[in-house]
Order: sequence, then structure tokens, then C-alpha cells
Amino acid sequence: MDVELIFKIAAIGIIVAVLAQVLIRSGREEQAMMTTLAGLIVVLTLIVTQISTLFTTIKQLFGF
Repeated sequence: MDVELIFKIAAIGIIVAVLAQVLIRSGREEQAMMTTLAGLIVVLTLIVTQISTLFTTIKQLFGF
């Protein structure tokens, strides 16, 4: 497992959580939800990229 990826995901999670709380406390619940969704999309993009790399490696390993 790539430790750098874990730290990136954790950093995104922390930033999004803090920003969402600030937005919620200032009465901007809709923007908080959009911020949370944007953070989720970024994390999923990072994970999907890693899964794609894994599948490419497996295909090369088995000669497909």
C-alpha cells in the first residue's frame, strides 16, 4: 500500500471536515454538503486510479 496515498486521503478528509463544519456553523449547509461531495469525488478519483493501475499490472502479469 502506498503510504503517500493514505496521507493524501487523510489530508483531504481533514480539510473537508473542517471546511464543512465552518460552513455549517455559518448557516451554509448546502455549501457544506457540496464541499463534502467534492472531497468524496477527489478521494474516489485517487482510489479508482490506483485500482486501474492494479488491474493493468494484473493483466500484464497474466499476459492479457
